[in-house]
Amino acid sequence: MRRMEHASSPPIAPIWSPSDQAIEQAQITQFARHVVRKYRLDLNTYPEFYRWTVDNPAEFWSEVWDWCGVIAAKKGGTALVDGDRLPGAKWFPEARLNFAENLLRRGDQGDAFVFWDERGLQRRVSYSQLTSDVSRAAQAIAQLGLRPGDRAAAFIPNVPEAGMLALAALSQGVVWSSCSPDFGTGGVLDRFGQVEPKILFAADGYRYAGREHDVLGRVAEIAAGLPSLRKVVVVPHLRARPDIADVPKAVLLEEWLRKHAPGEIEYAQMPFEHPAYILFSSGTTGAPKCIVHGAGGALLQSLKMFKLQFDVRPGDRFFYYCTTNWVVWNMLFHGLCAEASVMLYDGSPFERNGAILWDYAEKERITHFGTSAKYIDALEKRGLAPIETHRLGEMRMILSTGSPLVPESYDYVYSRIKSDVCLASISGGTDILAAFADANPILPVYRGEIQCRSLGMAVDVFDEEGNSIVGEKGELVCTRPVPSMPLGFWNDRGGEKYRSAYFEKFPGVWTHGDWCELTERGTMIVYGRSDATLNPGGVRIGTAEIYRQVEKIDEVEESVAIGQLWPPGKPTDTRVILFVRLRPGFALDEGLAEKIRARIRASTTARHVPAQILQVADIPRTKNGKVVELAVRSVVHGMPVANTDALANPEALELFRDLPELA
Repeated sequence: MRRMEHASSPPIAPIWSPSDQAIEQAQITQFARHVVRKYRLDLNTYPEFYRWTVDNPAEFWSEVWDWCGVIAAKKGGTALVDGDRLPGAKWFPEARLNFAENLLRRGDQGDAFVFWDERGLQRRVSYSQLTSDVSRAAQAIAQLGLRPGDRAAAFIPNVPEAGMLALAALSQGVVWSSCSPDFGTGGVLDRFGQVEPKILFAADGYRYAGREHDVLGRVAEIAAGLPSLRKVVVVPHLRARPDIADVPKAVLLEEWLRKHAPGEIEYAQMPFEHPAYILFSSGTTGAPKCIVHGAGGALLQSLKMFKLQFDVRPGDRFFYYCTTNWVVWNMLFHGLCAEASVMLYDGSPFERNGAILWDYAEKERITHFGTSAKYIDALEKRGLAPIETHRLGEMRMILSTGSPLVPESYDYVYSRIKSDVCLASISGGTDILAAFADANPILPVYRGEIQCRSLGMAVDVFDEEGNSIVGEKGELVCTRPVPSMPLGFWNDRGGEKYRSAYFEKFPGVWTHGDWCELTERGTMIVYGRSDATLNPGGVRIGTAEIYRQVEKIDEVEESVAIGQLWPPGKPTDTRVILFVRLRPGFALDEGLAEKIRARIRASTTARHVPAQILQVADIPRTKNGKVVELAVRSVVHGMPVANTDALANPEALELFRDLPELA
């Protein structure tokens, strides 16, 4: 097979291209050549190979299983049953495996976890030590009487114990859920109360922006609100021996493990579709959805992602800034399946005047640096230039997710962070524990575009009538089953809520809820969430189209756009309202408002120009940093917002209530 590349493309120059040597050595190249030889295929480009992977799902995912070395008691001879049913397809129905066993395949003294916080390096945990700790915790879980299918929950920051305890639970077939300790009691109970865990792992607190936050009072309230609990295991983080006298059924972690000696782990060999995780939707428009993911699908997607899309190799050092409340945390610690060192950080990313994460990257020789589009934009606004202050020679890939990465941020990364790096904006979600639009080490990077559709993911863009479109904006869909689609929602008997969430708009097709565009180059552009698109005069506009213009204006720190029903009382249309949070020292006057309008008008269309621009002191966002457009829209229209505990700053919602300018 010759060099893998995009097919013939319009004459737009990429902003970065991989070297011939990088393409030759990439694992995706080696995997593709193996498949081409085995199946005697005549294809030479990434789009051709991608098409083969989605047209031949059973063969593709079986090859991923074998080439990536899945550890299993049994694979079975059947990869896919009812592959034409969506939902309803069954993957590897004869297989028996254990998720944790595949993540603990490496047992040497190399780093499994490296943990930094705002103070710098705190701990290193080797693969050998991690395996020993998991074996002790697995014994303690079994002694407590937990069985496969029981649930474990964690209220814990991004520390090594979080990954260790998750592996211990998964080794016994126990289902794992986690939540970051900055959540209020109500938000935690909204989540864990639905899944009825039998064990709760909780830290005594966390550190953020130079402050310590003790959460043992909340842990006591959470434990009291979960009658299903048999034990609460407290992980010391702020104090060596925190006082847990007021926490019901509580024991300190080391005391819980003390009676168990390290030994061989008895991995429960479970069906491919055995539940591994229950992940939660943001919960800002109702009770959080409990999304159930199977062990086999999570494992295959992780192996494909890390080895083929990210080109992570044994000994690489993989970092992603996240909390345990975000699906990215699950993805982060899955880096163990590629025998990488997983780099953990807990705290503010802006400590040391914004240099903390780059200090980390330099000193720990991070090869893959993951973050959010908001963080990159914030770095640029602060005038930081890591390319001038830090040595980042080992860094091969910078990953971004959470929201669309604007074209100007591509310019910033290559001019101010690192000129020779694969900048990979990726887009997927909690819903699939994977990416639909993905990174690719052998393809060029085009400014403002996601590199490619992910292997094995039958991604398309549909118009309102369900027609496939290229070069136009529409709904992101997936037209064929993939192993990591949810098993369903917890307590959704009959699957009605699950089908309604993804399969109602286009029957038999997964509708993801993103408003996007597939280009003729095979790249993708995401414009925002479909349910938050604006519709002035019947023309759908993605909010990201506005943000990417507004937030490049120096005076603007952040913005949120909504569609207001207009006129009030008897609405016949919607009008665009833009709220801006300005940098300190600036105020919105007519001159700045006109500057914003002119920028939007010049770079988009007249329909994108807001009817009103209003300054606000803060903008509500989830604890993962995502702006909650739907919640703002609800408040503006006098509608209630459910589950404000899901927000990092729920008090900001009041800034949008009963505004006279919108009457």
